[in-house]
Amino acid sequence: MTSETRAPNHDYKDTLFLPETEFPMRGGLPQREPEWLAHWERMGLYKRLRAQSKGRKPWVLHDGPPYANGHLHIGHALNKTLKDFVVRSRQVLGYDSRYVPGWDCHGLPIEWKIEEKYREKKLDKSAVPINEFRQECRDFAAGWIDVQREEFKRLGVIGDWENPYATMKFSAEATIAREFLKFVMNGPLYRGSKPVMWSPVEKTALADAEVEYHDRVSPTIHVRFPVVRAPTGALSGADVVIWTTTPWTIPSNRGVSYGPGINYGLYEVTEAPEDNWVKVGARLALADDLAEEALTAARVGEWRRLHDLTPADFEGAILGHPFRGEPWAERFWDYEVPMLAGGFVTSDAGTGFVHNAPSHGEEDFELFAENKMLDRITYNVLEDSAFAPHLPFFAGLRILEPNGKDGKANDAVLEKLAESGKLMARGRLKHSYPHSWRSKAPVIYRNTPQWFVAMDQAIHDATPQAGLTLRQRALKTIAEDVTWTPKSAYNRMRGMIETRPDWVLSRQRAWGVPLCCFMRESVVEGVVRVELLRDEDVNARILAAFEAEGADAWFAEGAAARFLAGRPDAAQWTQVTDILDVWFDSGSTHAFVMEDREDGIWPASLYLEGTDQHRGWFQSSLLEASATRGRAPYEAVLTHGFTLDEKGQKMSKSVGNTVAPQNVIKDLGADILRLWIAQSDFTEDQRIGPKILQGAADSYRRLRNTLRYMLGALAGFEESERVEPKDMPELERWILHRLAELDQAVRTGYEAYEFQKVFAQIFNFCTTDLSAVYFDIRKDALYCDPPSSLRRRACRTVMDLLFHRLTTWLSPILCFTAEDVWLSRFPGEDQSVHLQVIPETPASWLDPELAARWEKIRAARRVVTGALEIARREKLIGASLEAAPVVRVSDAELLAALRAVDFAEICISSDLKLEEGSGAPEAFSLSEVPGVEAVFVKAEGGKCARCWRVTPEVGAQPHHDDLCRRCDEALS
Repeated sequence: MTSETRAPNHDYKDTLFLPETEFPMRGGLPQREPEWLAHWERMGLYKRLRAQSKGRKPWVLHDGPPYANGHLHIGHALNKTLKDFVVRSRQVLGYDSRYVPGWDCHGLPIEWKIEEKYREKKLDKSAVPINEFRQECRDFAAGWIDVQREEFKRLGVIGDWENPYATMKFSAEATIAREFLKFVMNGPLYRGSKPVMWSPVEKTALADAEVEYHDRVSPTIHVRFPVVRAPTGALSGADVVIWTTTPWTIPSNRGVSYGPGINYGLYEVTEAPEDNWVKVGARLALADDLAEEALTAARVGEWRRLHDLTPADFEGAILGHPFRGEPWAERFWDYEVPMLAGGFVTSDAGTGFVHNAPSHGEEDFELFAENKMLDRITYNVLEDSAFAPHLPFFAGLRILEPNGKDGKANDAVLEKLAESGKLMARGRLKHSYPHSWRSKAPVIYRNTPQWFVAMDQAIHDATPQAGLTLRQRALKTIAEDVTWTPKSAYNRMRGMIETRPDWVLSRQRAWGVPLCCFMRESVVEGVVRVELLRDEDVNARILAAFEAEGADAWFAEGAAARFLAGRPDAAQWTQVTDILDVWFDSGSTHAFVMEDREDGIWPASLYLEGTDQHRGWFQSSLLEASATRGRAPYEAVLTHGFTLDEKGQKMSKSVGNTVAPQNVIKDLGADILRLWIAQSDFTEDQRIGPKILQGAADSYRRLRNTLRYMLGALAGFEESERVEPKDMPELERWILHRLAELDQAVRTGYEAYEFQKVFAQIFNFCTTDLSAVYFDIRKDALYCDPPSSLRRRACRTVMDLLFHRLTTWLSPILCFTAEDVWLSRFPGEDQSVHLQVIPETPASWLDPELAARWEKIRAARRVVTGALEIARREKLIGASLEAAPVVRVSDAELLAALRAVDFAEICISSDLKLEEGSGAPEAFSLSEVPGVEAVFVKAEGGKCARCWRVTPEVGAQPHHDDLCRRCDEALS
């Protein structure tokens, strides 16, 4: 051997098998993610998946359609990303997992935007032909579909973006019409006049799901209704006092209700200020529990209770309207005001009496219906909330102005009540009040003729076994056919269905699918009857026209004559021009997406939306399908919470605490946004903000480092290196056991939509079991062992097994990064991790006995690393390879286990001595690892110039005297 070969301090770097990879340390996600999107576009990934998945069990998440009317917000990102987790996870589990994205295109949100343009240009909407207006709405929606499609794709959401569904497509409008006509033909559709939530700003009826509640300050008034006549003398000379927060309803009062179970008394005022609205001697009927509060509010100084009042004193009593006999009132209110027993009356607040305006309250309306008094319904409020021209004094005064602010109606009513001497007290109350979720303006209850679907009327179709009425069917199917996640969602839906009123289908707007039916009215015994035309030939003509021309055909000139052609009684039928509630549109999407498309299945595997959709899409879909098919259109329902800021506050543009997904993607990348979602418990409300996102980014960097090391360690791996598990060292077999355990957990977690749990387990495995233990231990063998080494080959075999599982496990969540990892090893235009399924993991890899033993070995390792860390801190050593600790173990079984492995290698020390016993005073120990202690001893010998182990072998090798025996042999 030459002196050059044996020269000390030789540079052996080129002889090491260091990790080699082009996978960058920094993700560069904002810049690089579009490259993978383009790669998927070029290869037609979604179509490839469908072709590749033929024959597998189909699994379909039906997309709840967002409105096509603006850029995406963080709630959209949460919703669509969760759906993507579900779709992708089902695909890697071996399903044919399909996803057709869609859009809700009709209705007020879009119509409102066009009207805003008109208002800016001072144009009159009514002067524009309706189909021209509808075309503007259609164009507006189409433009935003294109924008939102790109924004959804940028999130990494996979789906049939080339062929999405939209409720404004002609075929979809025809299907929606077909579904509506089933209600016409099967019986539950009827025209009625009852109070519905009405938006004066938008001039249309609203469904429950279109309303949100906000605090509002309303005026409160106590009003006296004089007794005109009573069945007993107990009310003689008395006034019945009501309390309300809607003074504007007083002109429409037609009754006063009492609670049969409430204790009432007659109270006489004995002392009051001279200028008081209520004078001494006034006799007032009040609930005993509320009398003091009401009299105090009226500034009454003293009073006395005269006697009890019972239901017998009220039944049949007639009161006078507060405006009765007023000179300005033109005798308009000189009608009788009956007292009625109302089960909804309580003594929780007010006076114990409720003034009834059946045109403006659901309970009042039902009470008058029960008492056969619907002929007393008033029509005093117009669509813009102005009082009708026929009302004396109040005509033209608005309840709400066009901007949603309070009009003059309440103040005018208060003025006239005070003038008439019937106002007893007034005040202000802050309470929760319904607002339109679009205009954000308050709504009112207003009696209008509308079209309803009856919840408790018999449905005449081919599925009577599902239930006779819609309510029966809906309750039956949600209990028997649907899996609810979380389980509490079932109780929520059941409660809503049990108590919900009839479904208001009609809207007085222009942009939507019309109620494409004809009606005629007749008067029978003084009652107006409404008859619906039920003609299959007419229906067929309507549907054919809609399929070819869209729903605009209904509004075209001559439409009625066209559809009624051939009927001798055509002139008797009136064309209905209202449009359908948009919830009926979206509630019908199951028909044209799940049934009409070849890639659909009915019922859908899953509906996934926010918790607010229990009263929205989940419910409208449930009702529509139950009425037409006898069951829910979904097998399972999964709900998520809402997004809040970092402080747990609701996001608001005015507050400035919103987080735009576009900005997160621009700064950090879509995978960081996806990771934030994966790390959150989506069943609850999630918080998001800069600090939280930075935490997700930190987790991502740690995970990326693990994946990068794995890729580097696999450089040049060939099948000839592969080692069978039975031939592997214990450390590798322990990793295989962990892989098998984790494989079961990932599969179970994905099946149960437990994305937070899945990611946490993968992340902990990568950062703890792999980076902190396995990679740390095996880097010496990977770098320094010869290629033929069993230990090195076994390690690289495990790395390969890790690669295929980690990439597929992570691909549903970190879709871009998993692709980056895959393509780094298997580049190619036709390559993608998303074409893979999770590899089958042999059950034989599970070895609980080995795992239990290694749990103890790792615990003992923590004791040794703890002792070496102290030595490093005290500058006794610079690295753990400079140590040769003595480890004392009191448990014989553990000692045998440690001797069965290379414990020095596991502790990354150059040498290690195992002894039986414990109690050395200088030893380091951990309370959570009893019976194990370590004493620091510095390693003796020279430092190997290649592997850096300190050993007496250095200087005694035949070829390289600055190497240890292992390294000398490796280079020889």
